[in-house]
Amino acid sequence: MPLKFFISCFTTLTALVWMTLASFAASPLVDTAWVKANAGKPGIVFLDVRSNAAYQNGHVPSAIHSSYGGDKWRVNKGDIRGMLPPTDHLEKLIGRLGIDNSTHVVVMHGGVSAVETGVATRIYWTFKVLGHENVSILNGGMQAWLNEASNPIDKGIVKPVAKVFTAHMNTKILATASDMKAAIGTDTNILDSRPTDQHLGINKSGAVTRAGTVPGAISVPGRWMTVNDKGTFRSTSALAKIYAAQKAASTGDSIVFCNTGHWASLGWFIDHELLGNKKSKVYDGSMSEWSRIPASEAPMEIRLNTN
Repeated sequence: MPLKFFISCFTTLTALVWMTLASFAASPLVDTAWVKANAGKPGIVFLDVRSNAAYQNGHVPSAIHSSYGGDKWRVNKGDIRGMLPPTDHLEKLIGRLGIDNSTHVVVMHGGVSAVETGVATRIYWTFKVLGHENVSILNGGMQAWLNEASNPIDKGIVKPVAKVFTAHMNTKILATASDMKAAIGTDTNILDSRPTDQHLGINKSGAVTRAGTVPGAISVPGRWMTVNDKGTFRSTSALAKIYAAQKAASTGDSIVFCNTGHWASLGWFIDHELLGNKKSKVYDGSMSEWSRIPASEAPMEIRLNTN
């Protein structure tokens, strides 16, 4: 057989293997038993996103550390806070962490609050935007791991061996201001993941310039999504009841927003990954961007006027 034939076959086979690995979608959540059974196995990277001090004080054996802020998983673009960074930055960051396109990434947050859980869901969503389906979150976070005395703990720093990660963008789960403008007044579910007082317009985050919410938005606060506002996700049946109580649909076109896309990632994780609404998107700019667009183009409404 000609050499070109063998080269062509090898190239095709390599592409097929990569597509198979890249298309593999891991379970959105893993528990401590799964982590214990898989720690140290090749092809799995446990990504500890707590503070560096907490990580060095005790982490899952083989886990590597990444700083949510220090590694710039989100960046400011002008006055708009917490946006998705440039793709090349994320590719370099992820590769430096020892992750390639075939790696199963397990994100491990602190587990002591829903805010920390939002760090994990934002990084999880970022991987999904980059086309990496093989990613999970440790349910309950490191608090769940540390609560079990029999679980092994290592200290110090694990230095990863750099690899090459290539993004294959999935913009189907990313919403823009234009998408939000088009959604107002339609059947699209517009879900507000912020605290209730901000949804009502009583208070506002320092990241936004105008109080209120997007017209037609439904309040589904991110803090409601975890048990006692901590690191363990509620059961799908409990989440469905919350959606029903708020008259929020868990099917059909959906845009989830908050102030800077942090809480929104938690709401999206519930909507898209746990309740199975594959038409759900995160509005990355969220109210930090929306509130800076002229009110004539980006209307907002106050649900409870306290003046």
